Amino acid sequence: MTTQATTAGPPATAASPRLLPAGLAPWAGGLSALTPALALAIGPMVRRIDRLVAEREPRTAEQGEPDGYGGLSRTGRPDQLLPSEWLLADELPEEFLRRHLSGELLHTAPEFRRTSRRGRLAVLVDTGPGAAGAVRLVQLAALVVLQRRAAVRGSELVVSILGDPPGSWLTGEPAALFRHWLDARRDTEPDATSVTDARAALDAPDEAWLLTTPGLAAELPGHRRTLTAEPGGWSAAGVTRVRVKLDAATVELPLPAPEIAVRALRGAEFRRAPQQRAASVDAARLPVFNSFAPALVARGATTAHLVVTAFSSGSALRPGRPRTHGFGWPVVAAARIGRRLIVLLARPDGLLAHVIGRPLSPASWEPVPLARFGLDRARLDALLRRPVLPLTYENGLLSVPLAGRWWSIAATGEVADTGPCVAADGPAGFDWTREPRLYGGEFPEAVERAAGLVFAQDAVAWAEDGERWRIRRRHGGDAEVLVPSGAEVVGLVQQGDTVALITCSAMGLVLRSVRPDGTRTLSRLSGGAGRPAVHPAMPLVATEPHPGRILVGDALTGQVHLQIGSTT
Repeated sequence: MTTQATTAGPPATAASPRLLPAGLAPWAGGLSALTPALALAIGPMVRRIDRLVAEREPRTAEQGEPDGYGGLSRTGRPDQLLPSEWLLADELPEEFLRRHLSGELLHTAPEFRRTSRRGRLAVLVDTGPGAAGAVRLVQLAALVVLQRRAAVRGSELVVSILGDPPGSWLTGEPAALFRHWLDARRDTEPDATSVTDARAALDAPDEAWLLTTPGLAAELPGHRRTLTAEPGGWSAAGVTRVRVKLDAATVELPLPAPEIAVRALRGAEFRRAPQQRAASVDAARLPVFNSFAPALVARGATTAHLVVTAFSSGSALRPGRPRTHGFGWPVVAAARIGRRLIVLLARPDGLLAHVIGRPLSPASWEPVPLARFGLDRARLDALLRRPVLPLTYENGLLSVPLAGRWWSIAATGEVADTGPCVAADGPAGFDWTREPRLYGGEFPEAVERAAGLVFAQDAVAWAEDGERWRIRRRHGGDAEVLVPSGAEVVGLVQQGDTVALITCSAMGLVLRSVRPDGTRTLSRLSGGAGRPAVHPAMPLVATEPHPGRILVGDALTGQVHLQIGSTT
C-alpha cells in the first residue's frame, strides 16, 4: 500500500476583480473560479438571479445592529434619499413629486447585522440528465450568487449532489468546489426521496437551497428556496433562453453564446485545478500535534515508524514534505524540537531516548526499566495503540507523561516523578489540550470550579456550565462562546485576535469551529472515529476520516493544507 501527501500549488489564471466590470465586482469571489470570458458571459444571469434571490431572501436582518448600506431601494426615510434625488427636487420639483407619489425615488438601503448564530448555506443540486446543458449554466450562476450570500453571512457554502450518500458534501474554495460540481454528472434522475434524505443530513441552523428541474420540484410542493430552470427559447443553433423560477417568481434569461457555453460545460473555461506535488510514504495513522513546534507527528506502518511533517510558521501555513523515520524499536513518545527529532524507544531493556540531529548531550543516553515509570508490558502495549506521547527538553532533562505522571529523565538514566498529568480514556491516554503545563499564565479562579477545560499557548477556556464557555486570552480580554448541547470541546485555537473552540458532534463525526461571532462547520475535516488533533499554538487541526488517510487543515476556515492518504 502506498500513500500520497498532496499540497496545493500556485493558482492558475482566473477572473480577478481587476478584470471584471464594476457591475460584477460583488460576485468576484465566485467568478474568480472562472476565466474572464466565462465570467463576463454569465454576468447578466448572475445579476438577475441575485436580484431574484434578494427580493425573496434578504441577506441581512430587517432590524438589529446597523451594518452599513447594501444597495438601493425605492422605499425609505427622507434622510436616505440619494443626493441626485434632492437635486431633482431643486431643479424639477413637479417631477420629484410625481416620482415620490409613484414610488420611483431611490433610497440607500440600510443593512443590519444578524445577532443569531448561523449554520452553513447548503445547496442540494440535481445533476441528472434532465438538468444537462442550459440548466447547468443556470446552476453555475446560482452557485456564484449563493457563494456571495454565504460570504456576506459569514457562513460556509457546501454542495450536496442528489443521489449521493446523505452527508457527502462538496466544500472548499470556489475554484475547487465549482469544478467538483461540474464533474458530478449523474446518469439517473433524482427523486423526492433523495431530496428528503439530503435534507435529513442537514444541521438545524443550516439554510438549504435546491437547484433542480420543474419536474422534480412538482413532487416537492411547499419547499422554499427551490430554484428551477428549463429551456425557454430556441434558435437554429440551439437553446437561447432559459426559464428560471424561484418559488412563485419566474424570469427568462438569455444564455451565453453557444461557443462559450459549450466550452464552459466541458470545463475548458473553469480555473484549472491547482497542481499537486506528491511524496510517497509507507503509511500514516494516529496524527497528533504534541508540542508547540509547527510539526505533525503520526505513526507509520508499524509502531517503530513515524511520519513527520513540518509546517512553515510565517504568514502563510505551508506544509513540507512528509518524511518517514524507522527506528527498529517501538516509539512511545516523540517531539520535534528545533531541527532535532527526539524519540523515546521501547527496547527490551527499557525506555531509551534517541535523537535525530545534533546530540542533546556529550554523553550517550542510558535505557530506563519500565518499572521505574510504573509501566508493565500491558500498559506499554496500550500506549503503542495510541498516538505518540509528547516530549519536552529543558536544562538537560527530558520530560514525558507516563502512567498518569510526568517523569524527568537524565542522560545517566536517573528518573524523577515531577507531578501528575492529565490522562484521557484510562491511564494509557494523555490529553495535551487539557494539560496545565501547556499554559504559562495564571489560571482564573473560575477554572477550579469548571466543568470543562482546554488550553492553548496563549489562552485558556473553561465551561461555566454544560454549554457556556469562557475564553481568556493571556494578552487580551475575555470572550464567551455557546457550544451546542452534546458537542465535545476538543481544543482551543487562537490566531491574532480571533479565538475559537474546536468541537466534535455527539457521534464524533462533525467538526466545528465555534467563535464568539458564529460557527463554521469544518466539513472536509469531519468524519472518522479517532479524536482530532488540535495544535496548541497554530490554527491547525488534523483528522483521520478514514483508516490510513490523514487530513490537516485550517482550524478556523476548514481549508485543507495537507492530505496523506492511501491510493489503493
